[in-house]
Amino acid sequence: MAENKRYLLGLDAGNTVIKAVLFDLDGNQAAMHALDGQTTVPEPGHVERDLDELWLNAQQAISACIDKAGVDAGQIAGVGCAGHGNGLYLLDASHEPLLGIQSLDSRAAHLADELAAGAAGEALERLCLQKPWPSQTPTLLAWVKREAPELYRQASTILLCKDFITYKLTGRLVSDVSDMSGCGLLRMPECSYDEELMRLYGLEDAFGMLPDLLEPNQVAGAVTAEASALTGLAEGTPVVAGFFDVVACALGSGVVANGQASVIVGTWSINQVVSAEPVTAPEVFMVSGFGADRYLNIESSATSAANLEWYVREFIESRGHHEDPFGYCNRLVAQTEPRPDDPMFHPFLYGARLGSEMRAGFYGISGWHTEGHMLRALYEGVMFEHRRHIEVLLSAGVAFDDIVLSGGGARSEVWPQIFADGLGKPVTIAACQETGALGAAIAAGCGAGLLASYEEGVARMTSAKTSFTPDSALRDHYDRRYALFIELGADLRRFWSKLRDA
Repeated sequence: MAENKRYLLGLDAGNTVIKAVLFDLDGNQAAMHALDGQTTVPEPGHVERDLDELWLNAQQAISACIDKAGVDAGQIAGVGCAGHGNGLYLLDASHEPLLGIQSLDSRAAHLADELAAGAAGEALERLCLQKPWPSQTPTLLAWVKREAPELYRQASTILLCKDFITYKLTGRLVSDVSDMSGCGLLRMPECSYDEELMRLYGLEDAFGMLPDLLEPNQVAGAVTAEASALTGLAEGTPVVAGFFDVVACALGSGVVANGQASVIVGTWSINQVVSAEPVTAPEVFMVSGFGADRYLNIESSATSAANLEWYVREFIESRGHHEDPFGYCNRLVAQTEPRPDDPMFHPFLYGARLGSEMRAGFYGISGWHTEGHMLRALYEGVMFEHRRHIEVLLSAGVAFDDIVLSGGGARSEVWPQIFADGLGKPVTIAACQETGALGAAIAAGCGAGLLASYEEGVARMTSAKTSFTPDSALRDHYDRRYALFIELGADLRRFWSKLRDA
């Protein structure tokens, strides 16, 4: 590789996996390395991680990625990190790890209901455009204050997932507006810290724990000598504040302009549309700001491709018959012609935004149905819940013409067409599979002065792989089945409530 060629390193830190991906300035992937971390469940509903392991995995992922690429570390012009939103990462007065709670945690469910009730809840929603919910960062911190007061007294800094990695790389305690707005800690639409907001959470004494607030593409600091020795990065390499991962995924898939829609078919069903002003409708889950007149209006829940991962793990991999289990599923779905009497599937294995009583299930199965019918029902059910989220956005006044699809589900040969047919919108697939890391790399390029704007980064570093056009002959079919999907869910709520309370 040419010695004068420049690269950008994007990190993508999820609830378990961390990826380091090196890109050139045209968006070509030079190398990638990923490591899977450990999740612990010390009590029911408590989902935590070891922050020392997170940093160790980040070191190894970065070092291995640079080695694979065969580049000199001095050719890396900048580093950016994207990370899962919400959860809670606390440091003590010595800036040592105190607690790492992931965004799948539900310990604060009752407190979230309590905070959301009455005038305080209405004021919170008005200020941050988000209702309190169990894994939300301030709700978790309020739980720690109430239920673990000694731990709370030791806490000095509130961080989010990617902020801890940025701190270990640079020695600076910072966060960015996209992550902090996405977790309900900023006054909107100003995207600023607010003492009244903290008071409403019962956290007025925690205002001083908030880190410095930066724009995602603003340089947070430089790689320290210690971090350089541990990761292989060159000392002094600029590191930007980074992104809430869903924002990074949108940017890395090519979505940056007002009216563009990003749908992520991953563990979570992420459905988001860019606008110049935030949508203030209370039914919309959250709004994340990422720059002047840049907002992502987001509807999401843990109801997407995680359902297929569960099916593969429990019913295919356990048999040990298929080297390519996801390819096997795609082939069965492709071979199964859609019919009006196909089974239905509700994708609520991990709950739903509609209520904690929601449960998954297959319905309407007959003796002649095959595994292909079951899998087609699962693929359709996931798409229908994405559609329900999208219709919430549409009812709130958000408009868009087409969709860019990313996440693991976008790699399927058949799922994107089901999305196009069921949503009635053209669907484009991004060429890059590591869209979160690419979005973080674009921010790094802006911070390093190699890219003038997000628009230039998207135009230069992203591209479309393929597109899918809706089949008009299937429109009525999917409209009828979607109506049944919604009606069946409403009819089953009472049953699910009894099942939960049994």
